[in-house]
Amino acid sequence: MAAKSTHRGRIREVLPNLHLGTWPAGPKNSITDVPGVLASTQSIHAEDGVNTGVTVILPHRDWFKEACYAGIFSFNGSGEMTGSHWLEETGLLSSPIVLTNSFSVGDAYRGIYEYAIKHHSNDNGEVDWFLSPVVGETFDGYLNNIAKLAVKSSDIVKGIESATDAPVPEGNTGGGTGMICHYFKGGTGSSSRLVEGLDSDGNKKNYTIAALVQANYGRAAHLRIGGFPVGRILEKEKAEAQADVARHKDKKDGSIIVVIATDAPLSPTQCKRLAKRATVGLARVGGYGHNPSGDIFLAFSTANHIPVHTDVDRFKAKALKTEAIDDTSINGLLEAAADATEESIYNVLCSAETLTGFCGHQIEELPLDRLKEIMKKYDS
Repeated sequence: MAAKSTHRGRIREVLPNLHLGTWPAGPKNSITDVPGVLASTQSIHAEDGVNTGVTVILPHRDWFKEACYAGIFSFNGSGEMTGSHWLEETGLLSSPIVLTNSFSVGDAYRGIYEYAIKHHSNDNGEVDWFLSPVVGETFDGYLNNIAKLAVKSSDIVKGIESATDAPVPEGNTGGGTGMICHYFKGGTGSSSRLVEGLDSDGNKKNYTIAALVQANYGRAAHLRIGGFPVGRILEKEKAEAQADVARHKDKKDGSIIVVIATDAPLSPTQCKRLAKRATVGLARVGGYGHNPSGDIFLAFSTANHIPVHTDVDRFKAKALKTEAIDDTSINGLLEAAADATEESIYNVLCSAETLTGFCGHQIEELPLDRLKEIMKKYDS
C-alpha cells in the first residue's frame, strides 16, 4: 500500500481526469463565485477535547434590508434548520446562514440577533423589525466535547463581520471542524458551476450555481467516487481503525447540510426545486438519508433583491418587479446544482485531515495516494 499522502488537495488536483459533470467550474470553484455572496469560517480548538466551529454565509452584504428568494428541502428531517417555517411561508431569506454543531444552535441564533441589534437598532436602542435567523447544524460529539458549548454568540457576530468573497477554506474548517464523512474525516467543502443561458432580453449570459456542504454523514462501505465503490475497498483495509466510529455512527449516523447559491433569477418555487437536486449529488457519493440523519438543503437566488422593513401601507397590495427563469429552460441549472453538491463532498474528503479529538477518538483522513491507486485500477 502506498505511503500516507503528504499533500491534501481538492478532488480536481487529486483525480484530474475524474468526470465532474457537463458544466465548467467557476474561477474559485467555491460558493463565493456567486456575485455578492460572502462567507467566513472559524475553527475552535481548546483543551478538554473541543474541536468545533462556525461557518457563516451571507447572501449579500445588505441582507438585513433586502431579502432574496429562497427554498428549502428536507431529504431527511432528523436535524434542525431554524427559520425554515418563515422561509417556507414567504420564500424570502433575509438572514445570514450559520452552520455549526447541534448543541450550538441557540448561541448561533442569538449571535445573529446580537449583530442585528448592534448595527440596526435605532438611536434609542429600540428594535422594531422582524428577523428570523437561519441556523443549520450537524452533530460533532465524537471528535468534539460538545457539552462544553464552546461556540459563543460573539463568534457569530465576528463571522458575519469578517465574511468575504475569498474561496471558502475546506476540510477541518468552520462548522465542519469536528465532522465525519463515510467514517473518514469530514467537514466543509464547496464547488461552483457556470451555466450558459440568456437574460430577459435574450442576450447570452452565464449563470453561476454553487454549493457549500457541511458533511457529517455516511457509512464507509457506501462511499463512491465517480461511481466506483471506493468505500467497499477501503472498508476492508480500515476495518480495525474504523471499528469504534462505526459503532458510534450506527447509533447516530450524522447529517449533511447543503447550501446552494445562484445569481440566476429564480422564484421561491424554483429555488426549492434547485435545493431538491442536492439529493442527486449526495446519492452519487453514497448518501441514503438514513433515519437518524438530518439532510436539509437550502437554495437561494441573489438576482432579485426584495425590500424588507419598508414603510408601506400593509393593506394596499403593492406590486414588485422581479424576474424568473422560464421553467422549460431550467435543466442546466438543476444539473449544475447536483454536480456542485457532489464535488463539494469530494472536496471535503480530499481536504480534511486526520484529527484526534475528544476522549482520544481519532478519525483518519481519506488516504489520497490509496484513492489514486484504486481509481487507476478502475480506469484501466
